[in-house]
Amino acid sequence: MIKNSMYKEQTNMMTNPNIPFSRNWSLHLMIFVFAVYWGFMAISPSDRMLWLMESLLPVGVELVLVFTYKVFRFSNFSYLLIFIFLCSHTYAAHYTYQGTPFDMWLKASFHTQRSYYDRVVHFAFGLFCAYPVRELLTRAAAQRGFWSYAIPAAVVLSWSACFEILEMGASFVAGQKGGEYIGLQGDVLDTQKDMGLGLAGTVISMGMLAWILWRKEVKKR
Repeated sequence: MIKNSMYKEQTNMMTNPNIPFSRNWSLHLMIFVFAVYWGFMAISPSDRMLWLMESLLPVGVELVLVFTYKVFRFSNFSYLLIFIFLCSHTYAAHYTYQGTPFDMWLKASFHTQRSYYDRVVHFAFGLFCAYPVRELLTRAAAQRGFWSYAIPAAVVLSWSACFEILEMGASFVAGQKGGEYIGLQGDVLDTQKDMGLGLAGTVISMGMLAWILWRKEVKKR
């Protein structure tokens, strides 16, 4: 009984969006860990200018979440998914997307020419950020059924497109640094592939969620 009650309490902490911030220890921990991690990754990055450009994303996301917290609170599970995505991006901001240890290992082990960590993060964007979008839709707009899974895919694609457009703008403003920020690496279809991976992550995320919810409904019958 004690184990079951502890499990239910932990589950509620992750899925209940109505926990006051003062008692939301899980969110406190995520904020603290990310602040320490971000500060550590801000020390001697591979390229300070690129780090500043890449840091606009996590800082912008954090500001939006802070200023909208009283209007709309996500569940801690959504905050956890956003936390994981921002950590993966912050990791690349420190090393640059073309110079992460992951890519160094990949090139040494499989003799690849291209850096692939940026593709991993684009996939992670769809995989981890589709769920918070769906939570917003189901709670704020009372969206249910098929469209509650399809709209997150459209949102992820539109955000991906906006990010690619911003990258293009950065290339014009920042010159060579902007080109490194885009990271095409000689692939003329890089933009389409990045967006496609974001969509693939969303499809997997929403597919898994639909299957889990369907299984729960079957067990109730």
